[in-house]
Amino acid sequence: MKLHNPATVAPPTAPFSHGAEMPGNARWLYITGQVGTDVDRKLAPDLRGQAEQAWRNVLAVLAEAGMGVGDLVKVNAYLTRPEHVAAYGEVRARFLGAARPASTLVIVQALAAPGWLVEVEAVAAKL
Repeated sequence: MKLHNPATVAPPTAPFSHGAEMPGNARWLYITGQVGTDVDRKLAPDLRGQAEQAWRNVLAVLAEAGMGVGDLVKVNAYLTRPEHVAAYGEVRARFLGAARPASTLVIVQALAAPGWLVEVEAVAAKL
């Protein structure tokens, strides 16, 4: 993967890159939006717990496909409250480690189910 962070664009302030490029022969994985529910559909009670569970779910899908966080090309996150941005960012940074996929964070009015505070979707690719 080749990351793009041009000098003419403000440098990222979080663990992401402005662009991520994969060669044409890569195997692609699209991960549907993951929320803060575990395998028993139990919803974590707060933003931090939901974000951690959503990222555990993303990692599980990656692992099932024989991939890891280093294979993430694009991550989209949706939060329902702007005051959760910092806490979500801390959780995200911990799960991503040194990976720097292209990323978008959006504050939305609501997610598909009451009580959901965060949803994370991703695209990964591997040669």
